[in-house]
Amino acid sequence: MPADMAGWVVGAGCWLVGINSIAVIAFHHDKRMARQGGWRVSEETLLAIALLGGSGGALAARAAFRHKTRKQPFATRLQAIFVLHGLALAGLAMVGLTLLAAPSSP
Repeated sequence: MPADMAGWVVGAGCWLVGINSIAVIAFHHDKRMARQGGWRVSEETLLAIALLGGSGGALAARAAFRHKTRKQPFATRLQAIFVLHGLALAGLAMVGLTLLAAPSSP
């Protein structure tokens, strides 16, 4: 892997760890506040966190905390974001493999 590409990979990995952690914390907080009757995290905020890269953490937290599992259209939108991220990741992987397989110029 070229050195300049390694920096992007590390940066993207750090971003994904961070945003997925934020997603888990946000879902946990919203579930706790739902039980206690306190200030809630809006669905728009939860979906925005998922869209910014936290869809895996959001789905994992949703299942772990059994939170918003039947809520529509929230559940469908969250799943659509997850699929979109999967397609984007597959596309990036294909581009990366193509770049790595390309012969280097002298």
